[in-house]
Amino acid sequence: MMRETNDSEIRPIVDFVRTKISEFPKVALVTGSGLARLAENVNDPVVIPTIDIDGYPRSTVEGHPGKLLFGRIGETPAMVVQGRIHYYEGYPMPEVVIPVRLAAALGCKAMILTTACGGIGDHLEPGDLVRISDHINFTGSNPLIGQSWGFDQFPDMTRAYDPDLGRLLYRVGDELRIKIKDGVFAGESGPSFETPAEIRMLRLMGADLVSMSTVPEVIAAARLRLPVLGIGYISNYASGITGEALSHLEVTEMGLQVGEKFSRLLGALVSVIDADFFPKNK
Repeated sequence: MMRETNDSEIRPIVDFVRTKISEFPKVALVTGSGLARLAENVNDPVVIPTIDIDGYPRSTVEGHPGKLLFGRIGETPAMVVQGRIHYYEGYPMPEVVIPVRLAAALGCKAMILTTACGGIGDHLEPGDLVRISDHINFTGSNPLIGQSWGFDQFPDMTRAYDPDLGRLLYRVGDELRIKIKDGVFAGESGPSFETPAEIRMLRLMGADLVSMSTVPEVIAAARLRLPVLGIGYISNYASGITGEALSHLEVTEMGLQVGEKFSRLLGALVSVIDADFFPKNK
């Protein structure tokens, strides 16, 4: 069932997608750098290249294929975004969050955001999976500026990362014997990696992991009353911690290494999400 979000700007995108799918998704999943294989969980997917969708931004980053997949993960109808849109690609913030706006308009009840991150916290190391408990917005912008779509002009961010979804993640992780850590996320604009001084600043401010995405999507989801689960994987130690230079290749390589474990976790997680799990007022 479609959900009215007062978002006429993306109506042509929604209408186009509707002509391609036979079932509306209940859960949306956005894959981070190097995590395209997470889409292997989708049974008999309908694949829509985003280049075929008028008005949908093109993903230009290696490791982000630029596809929308619709199908079932377990018994749960799902939408998988293979090709996140980044602010640093030059798109305006409202376009960066078009995947979130589309998911809400199609009636999704929850959104899972995955992202490759640099590890800042002493308890984190490359390969770790981390539930994002909160964030600090260092992008210098906000996707809601000048926008009227959604439900709340001033959305509350106290529970931006849904605690019920977080508890479900921990439960599934325990069942699969996959350790899930916890951390505060810092979102930067990119595309340059952070300097060692910036990482020291973020550590003092309480950040445990850092990346160039996710924060705009979470803010947009809050306005749309779309519950969010954020999961980061630590692709590398953040700048200055080891003294080694950073590269995007390192990020995508770690994505390949954690892909099997991450894929099992998300497949099991989405399979057990029930649309009725969420309170009706969310």
